Amino acid sequence: MEQPRTRPPQNRSRRPAPLPPQAGPHGRGATARGRTGGGPPRRPVPLVRRVRALPNPRLTGLGGGLFCIVSMALLGGLAQVLFDGSTTVYGVLFLLLSALTAVWVRPAELIAAPVCVPIAFAVGAVPLAEGSGPAARAMGVFTVLALHADWLYGGTLLAGLVVTVRKARQLARRAAAVRAARAERSAAPPAGRAPAPPRSAAPPRARRTPAGRGGRPAPQRAPGPRRRTV
Repeated sequence: MEQPRTRPPQNRSRRPAPLPPQAGPHGRGATARGRTGGGPPRRPVPLVRRVRALPNPRLTGLGGGLFCIVSMALLGGLAQVLFDGSTTVYGVLFLLLSALTAVWVRPAELIAAPVCVPIAFAVGAVPLAEGSGPAARAMGVFTVLALHADWLYGGTLLAGLVVTVRKARQLARRAAAVRAARAERSAAPPAGRAPAPPRSAAPPRARRTPAGRGGRPAPQRAPGPRRRTV
C-alpha cells in the first residue's frame, strides 16, 4: 500500500515575498499620495529648490570670522582694481557677504557673525584708502569708515537680523520637541505599575437577626436532632 505524501514537493515554485517600498522620491510620492487620498504630491517652488541646492556649510565662530575678513580683503582689492575703488560696489558686496556669514555660521556660535562683520569691513577698506605711508593709509581707512558708515551699519544690522531669525527658529523647534516629549510621556502608562483591576459587584449584605428584648439581638439556638413522634 502506498502511503500519502506528507511533505510538499520541492519542485513547486514559491512566491517571492513582497518587497518593501523604495526609499527614493518615487516611494515617498506613493506614500504621500496614499496618505492624502491619491492626489499628486506637492512640488516645491523653483526658488525654494534653488536655495536648497546652494551649499550650506556650518562654520565655527573663528572660521566664520576668517572667512568674512579674507573675503572682504579680496573684494576690496577687486573693487579697487576693476571698479576704480567704487565704495558702492564694495558696500553691496559687503551686504551679501554679511548675510552669507550669518547664514553659514553654526547655531552654537551665532553671536560671532555680527561681531566679525564690522572688522571685515575695516580690513576690506584698506585697499580703498588713499595714502602712501602707513600713517596716511590708516587715516584713509578712518575716512572711508566715517564717510561710508551707512554700509557698515547696514551690513551689521543685516547680520544681526539673520542671526535673530535663526535663533528664534531654533528656540521654537526646541520648544516643540519638549512639548512632543511631554505629550508622549503623559500618554504612555507609567513603568512598573500594573493596570488597576476592574471593580467587581458589591458584596451581599449580611442578614439581620431578629431583635429580642431591649433591642438586643435574640440568641440563635443551635439546631439539634429532630424528634420523631410515633
